[in-house]
Amino acid sequence: MPRISRNFLLASSLLAASIASHAQVAAPAPASKIETFLVPIRLTVAADGSGEYRTIQEAVMAVRDFMQVPAVIFIKNGIYKEKLLIPSQKTNLTLLGESQEGVVITYGDYSGDAEKHSTYTSATVRVQGNDFTAENITFENSAGRVGQAVALHVEGDRATFRHCRMLGNQDTLYLALENSRQYYQDCHIEGTTDFIFGSSTAVFERCTIHSKLNSYITAASTWPRQPFGLVFLNCKLTAAPEATKVYLGRPWRPHARTVFIHTEMGAHIRPEGWQNWGKASNEATAYYAEFGSTGPGATTNGRVQWARQLTAREARRYTLENIFAGLAGWMPARK
Repeated sequence: MPRISRNFLLASSLLAASIASHAQVAAPAPASKIETFLVPIRLTVAADGSGEYRTIQEAVMAVRDFMQVPAVIFIKNGIYKEKLLIPSQKTNLTLLGESQEGVVITYGDYSGDAEKHSTYTSATVRVQGNDFTAENITFENSAGRVGQAVALHVEGDRATFRHCRMLGNQDTLYLALENSRQYYQDCHIEGTTDFIFGSSTAVFERCTIHSKLNSYITAASTWPRQPFGLVFLNCKLTAAPEATKVYLGRPWRPHARTVFIHTEMGAHIRPEGWQNWGKASNEATAYYAEFGSTGPGATTNGRVQWARQLTAREARRYTLENIFAGLAGWMPARK
């Protein structure tokens, strides 16, 4: 064999051996990184400084945007004077209070105050993010009887509130947007005028609805294309001693939809039940209905003629599965 060929073969063998040797000692490929929005987290807030954060807002903003798994913020007992915002990018967020009466989020803005707030900007807590949950928390607007003053304003879709209190006077709970589905279980909601209002599809199950003055409980603004508006299932309607003549609701917008099913109604509920907001035309468009309720305020003899008494078959439509069907079904967990 010619010398040049032998040298070439020798060099090739040495190169191949070097490559093989290098491959044997090379570091393994790094494992794929797990995105932080796929890792559940838990933060703690304590007003006394014993947690990771002193304010709820700080903890909310510390959570990764667009979480796809639960992010839980545990809140220790305390008074949190905050105007709290849950932005739209904060998804899958849970505020878990140590106790319902011990964790109080409170503020005092109201429509027409010195800062020129309106009903839409007065809220103590405003929820914009989807898949929000709150448990064991009191939401309070402390402004007093000065006009519209929202304690809780909810815009996000698939919002759940369990064992919470919403305290205020006029416009306590604002169910803000048409495409927002909201579920309230075992909550206490109190106020004076229109204190549960808005255009969302919302279910209140086993809730106590407490009227503080002679006025109206609900003021729905349901859109015509919505099959459901505000639905009260197995609730209890109570009142302060000075509240003796209270309407179940009046239509903030013409196509308001509000239904009470198997609800215990105190004697403070007016015999006529419903009011047309001073517009006879609303009687042809609003959908107000009841079924199977009990108590002195549930007597149907004096109800306005344009309200409805559901049949048993019609009442069976009012399941969480049907009410929250939407474009993509949602079934909030019952606890």
